[in-house]
Amino acid sequence: MAEDKEMSNSVINGNDSLTGHIISTTIGGKNGEPKQTISYMAERVVGTGSFGIVFQAKCLETGEAVAIKKVLQDRRYKNRELQLMRVMDHPNVITLKHCFFSTTSTDELFLNLVMEYVPESMYRVLKHYSNANQRMPIIYVKLYMYQIFRGLAYIHTVPKVCHRDLKPQNILVDPLTHQVKLCDFGRQKFWSKVKLIYHTYVHDSIRAQKLYIWGPRVYSSIHIWSTGCVLAELLLGQPLFPGENAVDQLVHIIKVLGTPTREEVRCMNPNYNDFRFPQIKAHPWHKIFHKKMPPEAIDLASRLLQYSPSLRCTALEACAHPFFDELREPNARLPNGRPLPPLFNFKQELTGASPELVNKLIPDHVKRQIGLQFIHLGGS
Repeated sequence: MAEDKEMSNSVINGNDSLTGHIISTTIGGKNGEPKQTISYMAERVVGTGSFGIVFQAKCLETGEAVAIKKVLQDRRYKNRELQLMRVMDHPNVITLKHCFFSTTSTDELFLNLVMEYVPESMYRVLKHYSNANQRMPIIYVKLYMYQIFRGLAYIHTVPKVCHRDLKPQNILVDPLTHQVKLCDFGRQKFWSKVKLIYHTYVHDSIRAQKLYIWGPRVYSSIHIWSTGCVLAELLLGQPLFPGENAVDQLVHIIKVLGTPTREEVRCMNPNYNDFRFPQIKAHPWHKIFHKKMPPEAIDLASRLLQYSPSLRCTALEACAHPFFDELREPNARLPNGRPLPPLFNFKQELTGASPELVNKLIPDHVKRQIGLQFIHLGGS
């Protein structure tokens, strides 16, 4: 693999122990910029997996906390996650600060992705409420889901990629500002390279499972289904479709949505010819949630969790759903009285949106504040 001009090839020995380990790297030196040495002290491991590890570190020069994802690098190939993160810039997507290579005494090559540090994950937030035998306050459900849809609308519009592993562990939350960020793009692929497999998260480890009934339709609808599962779990306090394996999970899906029709199966995967499903009627959505559940929340869930990909709303359409109207109120605040995180500083995700949709997405008080005529932005 050719050396990346924006990286240093710092040789780091003693890779087996991270806590207290200091990593020094050089940044800059491009386009006449002066070179600068930055040192990070590893403090604790915050995530592990087949990809490698993620650890919290502190920049010794600035005191800033960062997250460093350290993955074993195949010298023959470029890292797909690095390629994607370099082109993404959005308030609801994790930010890549810089990156560098490191090697061990056994000559293993590692890629280190230095990212902003966000203290919590959606999974840990859900676990907190579950342990306290409580449901997440509906204002937080609205706030978190809206930002997830905004982040998805961005990655659908700009890099045009399919995340393929959208689950609570890969959704980060700042507990002070309640800003949400999508992370972990190691499994993500550009739409043109997505295989004929549909992913959704499941019970227990909530790992991505392959439901082979689903096929290569609108790839953005993959995210919509997975996000519908996240919404249902935030509302219920537990997974809507628990399952120990793909077949078991499909049974749980049919228990809620009913047996898919032949036409719905064709919409999901035209090449799937096995129609031997148990004949079960759909369970009414209003009976799945408790009686005090806002009807707008139930309506949104029903629009996300549709068998036919073409019937699911888009991420941007979901942002405009009435369930999120409270966030668009001029005096909307967090329960502690602090302001909401930025919700209407849209970027390229509005590209191609209709004027009517744009008008719904941007509240009147925001339009007056920045003095723009949004009615003409659709399709620009």
